[in-house]
Amino acid sequence: MPDEEVINATETKKSHKTLFLILSVAFLCVLAGAAWWFFFRPAPLKAEEPKAGAKIKATLHLEGFVVNLDDPDGNHFLRVGIDLGLGRPLEEGGRGKNDIVLTGPIRDAILEVLSTRQAAALLSPDGKAKLKEELLHALQERVPELGVSEVYFTDFLVQR
Repeated sequence: MPDEEVINATETKKSHKTLFLILSVAFLCVLAGAAWWFFFRPAPLKAEEPKAGAKIKATLHLEGFVVNLDDPDGNHFLRVGIDLGLGRPLEEGGRGKNDIVLTGPIRDAILEVLSTRQAAALLSPDGKAKLKEELLHALQERVPELGVSEVYFTDFLVQR
């Protein structure tokens, strides 16, 4: 019997050591995960802030545009979706009475600018930035009461 007690005591010590080892490894894994979470996780994406002095109060979504580009062979097209960042809030449910009336001049100003572009110029990031600037200038000039502060591309496809 004394041999059985020694064997049981040894097995109990081994099981305690094994349990302690498993709990230690689990604790270290949790600690490593927490350290990664606080120090090494990717930073959340930040929304770009509007340009200085321009505070966007509403966004006006426009239907998509499909335009023939001004290329020598004439076989290039642009499909673009545009949203406008406005410096004033919209009325009743996102579209006030004035906004519906202004849809024609807005689309006309945009189409006038888009149809003068060439495909090669639109493929570079600088070309897109210049196009945004031209659209913004045209809209501020033609429809100043709308208060357009920013132009957003929601879809952009050049077919060559």
